[in-house]
Amino acid sequence: MRLSNLADYAVVVMSAAARHCGGARTSAGALAAETGLPAPTVQKLVSRLTGAGLLRSVRGAGGGLQLARPAAAITLADIVEAVEGPIALTACVDGHDCVHDHDCRVRPHWPVVNAALRGALAGIPLTRLARESEPA
Repeated sequence: MRLSNLADYAVVVMSAAARHCGGARTSAGALAAETGLPAPTVQKLVSRLTGAGLLRSVRGAGGGLQLARPAAAITLADIVEAVEGPIALTACVDGHDCVHDHDCRVRPHWPVVNAALRGALAGIPLTRLARESEPA
């Protein structure tokens, strides 16, 4: 499994936003400059992340973007799902038709696999992603 570029960029943007926690609000333009991502991409992500309840936009003087909840309460799974939708390794789990659906012996096991994957991603809080990298 590989994340889309947009999901990867969403993690980068949310990590940058988390580093502003407790400080002044930030803007999509500032996040674009900080991350090196194109401004239109960041604006698109901000829209999706706001719609998913991960970012909050405050209007007016002193307005800007801020996390909608504490960074410790936002997980990698939340960010990925905001951009990609529900975490699922196969399309059949989402109810999509499959030519082998009538005799598939593996399909009943995919929910367990997907739950394990989501659980692993849900175990990584945004606070961890926002930290400066630690030496190996």
